[in-house]
Amino acid sequence: MQDYSKMWQTALVEIETIVSQANFSTWFKETKILKENEGTVYLGVPNSFTQEWLYKKFHNNILRILREMNDGIRALEYVITKENEKSRSNDAKKKVVATPTISMPLHDFYINKEDNLNPRYTFDNFVIGPFNELAHAASQAVIKSPGLAYNPLFVYGSTGRGKTHLIQAVGNQIKRLHPNKKVFYLTSERFGSEFFVAIQENKVQPFKDKYRKYDVMIMDDVQFFSHKEKFQEELFHFFNTFHDTGRQLVFSSDRHPNVIPGLEARLRGRFSVGMIVDIPEPDHESRMAIVRTKCGIHNITLSTDTVEYLSGSINDNIREIEGIVNVIACQTQLKNRELNINEIKDILKNSIKPKKTVSIKDIVKIVSDFYNIDEDSIYNKTRRKEVVKPRQVVMYMLREDFNISFPSIGEKLGGRDHTTVIHSYEKIKEDIKTNTVLLQEVNQLRSML
Repeated sequence: MQDYSKMWQTALVEIETIVSQANFSTWFKETKILKENEGTVYLGVPNSFTQEWLYKKFHNNILRILREMNDGIRALEYVITKENEKSRSNDAKKKVVATPTISMPLHDFYINKEDNLNPRYTFDNFVIGPFNELAHAASQAVIKSPGLAYNPLFVYGSTGRGKTHLIQAVGNQIKRLHPNKKVFYLTSERFGSEFFVAIQENKVQPFKDKYRKYDVMIMDDVQFFSHKEKFQEELFHFFNTFHDTGRQLVFSSDRHPNVIPGLEARLRGRFSVGMIVDIPEPDHESRMAIVRTKCGIHNITLSTDTVEYLSGSINDNIREIEGIVNVIACQTQLKNRELNINEIKDILKNSIKPKKTVSIKDIVKIVSDFYNIDEDSIYNKTRRKEVVKPRQVVMYMLREDFNISFPSIGEKLGGRDHTTVIHSYEKIKEDIKTNTVLLQEVNQLRSML
């Protein structure tokens, strides 16, 4: 008989090396493997918050570690347990029983192996506001007529804006409304990794056949293909096969395809034949709606003042809002009462990373990385064409966004005369009025800062 206690203790040793001590103590303290059956490990957890948190934050790592210990393990499910009070006095006979009302595996929350979609991502729990209504409208057109309306649909925006939720909701809704269509979701990194392995093992054709059997392909994080020419070539052919046969493509990225560094012009052209839509920073009212929706999921109620405070404190990251609400829900359950505003402020103070002060060096690094040039070249006297524009952009942003004086900018960027800085500033300022690509680049750099 397998020693599940020893198995889990071995796994915990490795888990402790990849999570913070605070997270380890909070979420793994009262966990244990209950059983393993036909490749599925059933992990006992003390409550619903631990159940949800482990699934959302650590599921992939836990499953990977267990698989490394036993390659026969294929799935991981979480069961809420409680100690049998009658047996508590006798450790040798202690028995774990499932809590009747909530002790069910998260079948509804697991990734579907057939399409790789997370069934939790639906439009039922997707908050629509002025900031994402265009992306939502485009997605509904795609769902209504896959392959005909907006093909491809390309959604972009900064981290935490709900892109993955939106594009997976598209897949889940197409499955419901068009059950005859085969849908598949994957990240660009997975696509690239599998293609790389296929090349190494001389199995490129099976790789092509695997993904070309679907009617709808949803690909996340296209920025991964930046400067990866071989992967881009395969994506180009993959795109043509799908598009030419009227099958739907959906992509997401953290930036507009025109400003992804090192992305081939032919791919940019392919992306632009459909609909490219931005998900910008959510407005205050939308953030309030998101807070209320997340609270509703946990069956907790916050006062209007508290919702206002949370919405004003978390500016643009929906994922961060969700994390804060999870912590509030956990504290509410532990205290068995509604938290007051001071307790909410303490949670925010301990949970949100302080905003980093941006230095000139930070801006130079981000711009040089974005344009794929050496950082030192911004400071040097070189007039190489590929350096001049990024340097002018740095000068423009330092003046426009941070109000640094022209002489100071010149001094910090290699001891240049202030008239050179003025010229660079005025040139970019005028160019962005007519050059939409340059405007998108500057806006993308601002979001990265």
